[in-house]
Amino acid sequence: MTIRTVLAEDQGMVLGAFASLLALEPDIEVVATAADGDEALAAAMDYQPDVLLTDIEMPGRTGLDVAAELARRGAPTRVVIVTTFARSGYLRRALDAGVAGYVLKDAPVEQLADTLRRVHSGQRVIAPELAVAAWDADDPLTERERDVLRNAADGSPNAEIAARLHLAEGTVRNYLSSAIAKLGARNRTEAAATARERGWL
Repeated sequence: MTIRTVLAEDQGMVLGAFASLLALEPDIEVVATAADGDEALAAAMDYQPDVLLTDIEMPGRTGLDVAAELARRGAPTRVVIVTTFARSGYLRRALDAGVAGYVLKDAPVEQLADTLRRVHSGQRVIAPELAVAAWDADDPLTERERDVLRNAADGSPNAEIAARLHLAEGTVRNYLSSAIAKLGARNRTEAAATARERGWL
């Protein structure tokens, strides 16, 4: 049985390497590739692959956003996250989003192919080193605080964030204050940096 796979990765060389290596596996067919999260979601909906292999941090939607949206739409595609980040927050959020596999990019291709096979057979596969990291710390942020902090990370003013997220400016200020307090940060920039470092953004 052929495992129809979509690959999503914003670094062209990495995407090409994954595609070439997986093409050598007799039971894995790469049916489409995507360079950002929006393309990944569109490809997953168009091709209905067995597995979507995706990075986390990409332009547009993150790999976690794509996984959550596929789950919300009831898509049959199982999602495997491949990442360089062994951060606790990422794995927790991945599991919440219904991700079936979570592995590191520096894993041998044989291990990656085996992950795709196991996920396709209905198993959940988490790299052991990532599973250990998952219990380091609890994410204190709410989804709304995360959204606001993510938008504030590039220095956008409150009014712009409010317009982008369809919130009142005072509400944005409240979410930022709450996030800053929860993270013990001095300002929004430090709060965003802390949250990103821990995989909570």
